[in-house]
Amino acid sequence: MPTPRDRQARVATWAAFFVQGLCLATLLTHVIDLQHRFGLSDGDLTLVLLLVPVIAGVGSAVAGFLASRYGSAPVLRISQAGVCTAVILSGWNDRLIGLYALSAVFGLFLGAVDAAMNMQAVAVERRYGMSVLTGFHAVWSVGSMLGAGLNSVFSGLGLELRWSFSVPALIGAAISVVMLPRLYGREEERSTERAAQAEARVPWRPVLPLCLAMAFLYVGDAAVSNYGTVYMEKALAASGWLVPFAYFVYQATMLLARVPGDFAVRRYGPAPVVRVGAVIAAVGTLGVVVAPGVAVAVVSFGLVGVGLSVIAPQSFSAAGRLGAGAETAIARVNMFNYVGFLVGAAVVGTLNDTVGIRVAFVPAAVLVVLIVFLARGFRPDPEPAARP
Repeated sequence: MPTPRDRQARVATWAAFFVQGLCLATLLTHVIDLQHRFGLSDGDLTLVLLLVPVIAGVGSAVAGFLASRYGSAPVLRISQAGVCTAVILSGWNDRLIGLYALSAVFGLFLGAVDAAMNMQAVAVERRYGMSVLTGFHAVWSVGSMLGAGLNSVFSGLGLELRWSFSVPALIGAAISVVMLPRLYGREEERSTERAAQAEARVPWRPVLPLCLAMAFLYVGDAAVSNYGTVYMEKALAASGWLVPFAYFVYQATMLLARVPGDFAVRRYGPAPVVRVGAVIAAVGTLGVVVAPGVAVAVVSFGLVGVGLSVIAPQSFSAAGRLGAGAETAIARVNMFNYVGFLVGAAVVGTLNDTVGIRVAFVPAAVLVVLIVFLARGFRPDPEPAARP
């Protein structure tokens, strides 16, 4: 049975996911604004977008190393402060070299936060003894919706870009300062047998399907997150508040699907839920390719959100069930988040430069479909017999 301390840690972890979603959406929905501010070509924009996942992979690896020694809580608290600071400074920066530097800093802390907050979430799930991890990602979607929604509102009001960046990040920083001291400490994370064995060697075979599924889903996510605003402006001639609205809908439908996600996983198991999600996401991505207008495009972005909603949390949850070396497995799965984001940014950016933004979404649809064949790796295996 979860104790009041477990519930306290769960709420604190919710806060970490919320702030991460808020800050990431704030930055991503301003991609087109940053392109205009610095006069970036599509090729230059692709380079900036590639920088973030490359450095984030380093941040994730560093977080895994530090968390195994000091616990994930201090890593998460420091890194989330770094994410908020980088977002604020991005709004005030007006130099190109500063854009590249801040993108690298943001990527480093982004990777560390993603790894550490999912370690906390897996620790909470262990203590509860049932699927609750999708709920954390639902809270992340709430933060993302708020970030995208604030951008739409601020854009409609004509607020200066610096404040459009700063207000959400300052809200996030305040929440982090108040809530994150309540996270599990190092010994609490390791209070179960699985957590106590976190430094054991982890074979790649059971982790690889989860890593590939994570990579493929983030190719789709990168297409929407990095190029959703570009698509709305260039393919559909949208303007004003409509430009970030597609990303808002993407996160809103992701939230709606994640709210009952844990119940679906408990009833049907993770593998069937992941399969259905992959098919829905692929249909939505193809809808973006052929959308004749804003309404169809927005609905299609929403379908992508529904389909992808459960895959990431179930990847982390399955990694956490591997027993010995779970934290190492979680860090590996998280690194493939950035592999997918990197591939997605590169492929979509290149195709956008050469054949157009619509066709650029086709590879994402193909890779998302492949998750159907990886879903077997999400099935929980029987608990191995304890060794003396």
